[in-house]
Parts: sequence; structure tokens; C-alpha cells
Amino acid sequence: MTTGDTFGRTIQLFLVDGKPTGLRKATIHGWTGVVFVSSQSTFAKLTERDEVDRTGIYILTGPDPEKEGMTRVYIGSANSVRERIKQSAEKREFWETAIAVTTSDDDLSKGHAEYLEARLIQITAQAGRVTLDNGTQPDTSRRRLPEADVANMEQFLANLRIILPVVGLDMLKPQPRAVTQTAKPVDERTTGEVQFEIRHKSGVQATAVEEDGEFIVLEGSEALIDTGYVQHHTAKSTKERLLTEGVLTKEGVGDGENKLRFAKPWTFSSPSAAAAVILDRHSNGRIEWKVKGSKQSYHDWQQVQAAKQEAAE
Repeated sequence: MTTGDTFGRTIQLFLVDGKPTGLRKATIHGWTGVVFVSSQSTFAKLTERDEVDRTGIYILTGPDPEKEGMTRVYIGSANSVRERIKQSAEKREFWETAIAVTTSDDDLSKGHAEYLEARLIQITAQAGRVTLDNGTQPDTSRRRLPEADVANMEQFLANLRIILPVVGLDMLKPQPRAVTQTAKPVDERTTGEVQFEIRHKSGVQATAVEEDGEFIVLEGSEALIDTGYVQHHTAKSTKERLLTEGVLTKEGVGDGENKLRFAKPWTFSSPSAAAAVILDRHSNGRIEWKVKGSKQSYHDWQQVQAAKQEAAE
């Protein structure tokens, strides 16, 4: 079933070694692109593949050693991905996952690959979801290609936007409006989105929206500190990072109050991850968050939405 411009896509994920932790090969039905994903332990198997000894692009990704909780990414292109990805991997210690992108019919030229590399770097930098290890950002206007080739490469990129999140790398997705359009009032930039709130007995208040599957706590929200509760390592490290980056601040909070304020919106992986930071303890965000102005929990709201969608189908 299709709705508007939304339609289904078939992605084939082949486990080369028959193991979920082994080398993976991903393709989209009707697309000549081939995406291989390897860990450090399967890197040798990746570079042995004939498809990798072709013109294409590659990505090295892993935890950012300088920013806790962030992902670091290096993007490259080559006439032989096999040789260049080996060289790049030897120079970089941060990477844990290697992704090689070529084509089944070997129809990418050097110009195509350089265009894709430049556009990937540009889109990734604009999205701001990862730290780029690339020292420079190539100028896409200098990658002169015929008009038809540019259109084909943009379609190639559109398919990568679909397949990369499936293999665990969400670096191309634009940030939500609630995060990027901060010059607009909250109500204006969250038009059409349901707002959720936490009103805790401690006096802490927080507001959030869910946009395109991401849970965003809005600026002005508050978070408890120094409660003495045992915290999960992830929540603790996230709060430390938010303090370091100036997202959470004491500005606007009264002296002696054991809370912080969100100076700008922040995207969390789930309602529970957001609630844990706000309440300074392990929290079930599906229960803690309520639809703003009501007693309906996030969980109950989801159930209602699911029922409406089922009825519409």
C-alpha cells in the first residue's frame, strides 16, 4: 500500500559468513549499488571481495575518541576501494566498522566516485550527527559531471540515504526541525507535532516532541542533578556530555536548586533515555512522559495512534 509519495523498498541483507556478526552485503532491488559492511575482525574478508577491487566510495566509522557518545566518520573514494580503504584504515585507530560501496556492473567512473565522496561529506557535515575525520570538505561544484550523470549520482545518494541507516549508520539524516529552526518560536517549529511533558514532584518540568521517530527535549526544560540515585552509565555519560557542550546549564536556575536547564533542544534515542537524564535516575519514559495538558502517558498515546492507523488501513 502507498500513501502520497511513500512507497515500499526491498532491501536484501546477505550474511556472507552466515553469521549476524560477520561480513554483510546489502543491496536494494533494482539498484546496481552494492554495500559491504565489516568489523575489524572481518576486514580481511571484505578486502578479498572482487567487488571491492572496483571504483567506489568507503566509510570508516567508530566511537569518537575526543567526544564521548559521538561517532567519528571518515569518507573516501578510490579507483580501487580495496587498496585505499586498507591505507585509510591503517592511519586511523578510531574505526570499528568499515563500509565499502561499489556497483555490481562496475559502472562508476573516477568522476562519479569523487562526486559521491564530496556530496557525502557535504551532507554529513550539514546533518551534524557525527564528527567528520576528513580534514577538508571537497567542493562539489568542481566535480564537473554531465547533467545526466549528476542526476544518476543523486539517485545513488538517495539509495544510500535508505540503506546506510539499515546497516547502522545514520549520518545523512537531517536534524529535526525542532533542533535546527531555533530562530522560530517553539510552537511554530513544532507545528503538527504532539508535545509531551514531565511535571515531577521535585518541581522539575520538561517538554518534548517526537519528530520522524526521534525524541527531542526542548529548550527551557529542566533536569535534576545530585539526587543520589544509581544511574545507568549511558545516562550519566550523556548528562556529562550535555554539560560539556553547554546544552545543560545552571543559567536561569536559582542558587541552591539541584537542577539544570536545557539551553537548547537535544535529540535523545528514546523517551526513556530523555527521562533518565531529566529525572537523574533509571526511568521508563513511556510512563513518565505525558501528553501535554493531560494524564495520557506516552505509551497510551502510542496505543491510540496504532489503533487509528490500523483502522485507516
